[in-house]
This record gives sequence, structure tokens and C-alpha cells, in this order.
Amino acid sequence: MSDIPETAMTAHPIVSHTEWTAARRQLLAREKEFTRLRDQLSRQRRELPWEPVEQPYVFEGEAGKVSLAELFAGRSQLVVYHFMFAPEWELGCKSCSFWADNFNGIVPHLNARDVSFAAISRAPLAKLQAQARRLGWTFKWVSSAGTGFNYDYQVSFTPEALAGGQAIYNYEGRNTGMQELPGISVFFKGDDGRIYHTYSCYGRGLDMLNTAYNYLDLVPKGRDEDGLSSPMAWVRLRDAYGA
Repeated sequence: MSDIPETAMTAHPIVSHTEWTAARRQLLAREKEFTRLRDQLSRQRRELPWEPVEQPYVFEGEAGKVSLAELFAGRSQLVVYHFMFAPEWELGCKSCSFWADNFNGIVPHLNARDVSFAAISRAPLAKLQAQARRLGWTFKWVSSAGTGFNYDYQVSFTPEALAGGQAIYNYEGRNTGMQELPGISVFFKGDDGRIYHTYSCYGRGLDMLNTAYNYLDLVPKGRDEDGLSSPMAWVRLRDAYGA
């Protein structure tokens, strides 16, 4: 149910087609400017320096132990979604699940462009598999339990870091009580087998990777999150709306 009063919508300016087209063309000019700026930003992102991955991370996957190198599956590029799912939780984060509903169909397209994809969480593999079965997810999802991977890429935080207010998220200190937060990291594997970390993003940096949010940004009420206890308070697992 929307919190925006109907009167706020019905009071919206109503104009002729000619006036509407003129207003739309003004906005189109801004949209084109934004697209060009986004292209420039994407190029700058690709031009970032890389850092070598020195740790021999090994995860638990459907077929047993799998290394970070093996997640590339013969391709040179790997995108990792850091899915919030602490070991003691029974279900993964509902907001990350909102993002994950976008994953299944895109994986073959990424593979066609030399990109592999995986989600990684600290929860035991059995819990990941149970949630994947429930929601019909088929993308690769592995457990990093027992490794420092989530901590190294600043999406999980030790009790000590939280107690001392020393958690680093989105490249700055954050006084958060949350032991898990979301992110996306990108890796490249050279012909010599060396792996490099090329990019990570966190927080609102994940917005453009959520198709549903991009559609909501097009409609008159937008995301309609003003006045909620938190911006994503409305989100549920997709089979739990109306429950």
C-alpha cells in the first residue's frame, strides 16, 4: 500500500500533448547528459589500477571444495555478489534476495562475454541450497565459511570491530551494528593464473544492478519509500508478499 495520498497524485500538473512533449524533451536532454557521464564513469572504472589477490581462498560448493580460481570456470573475469547470510541465520537477507531475483537469467549472457558469476555468503552450504531451492535460483552460490574472504572484502565484520566502531564499509569507517552488509567485487585472472581484484562497490553503488529498482524509478510514485522505517522495509522474499 502506498503512503502517498491520492490527492498528491491527482493534483499533478495535467497538460496538453504539445506541452507534455516539450517537457519530456527537456528531460531527455538531461537523460542523455547522464548517459554520457555514466559512460565516462564506466571507462574510469575500467581504468582503475588492480591489486593482486594473495590469499588462496577455498569455498564450499555443490561439488565440494572450490577455489577462487575455479569460480572463473575457464573465463578471465569474475563478478561476485556478497550475499548477506550469517552462519547462524536461517534465511539470507531479504534485500539481497531482492537483488538475487535478477541473477538467473543474466548468467548465460555474462558467460558469453567472458564473465563468470557467483554469490558468496558465510552461511553453511546447506542453508544456501535450501533458500535457492525455495526461490528457484540456479546461479552459483558458495559458502565462504571458515575463510577470511568476507572480512577481507569488507562485507562482514568481527565482534571486535563492531564493538570498537572500527568496521570499514564503502571505504570509510562506519559505526554499524550489522555484522553483514552487501557488496559486489570484480576479479580478473591472467593467462599465468594470477588473480587480481579490479573493483568493489557497496551501499547505493549496488542500485544500478537491481532491475526492479530501475523500473520503479520510472513510475510516478517512484520507489515510494519515504516515510518508511527504513528505505527497504517493504521488501519481502518474493514468495512472501501478502503472507
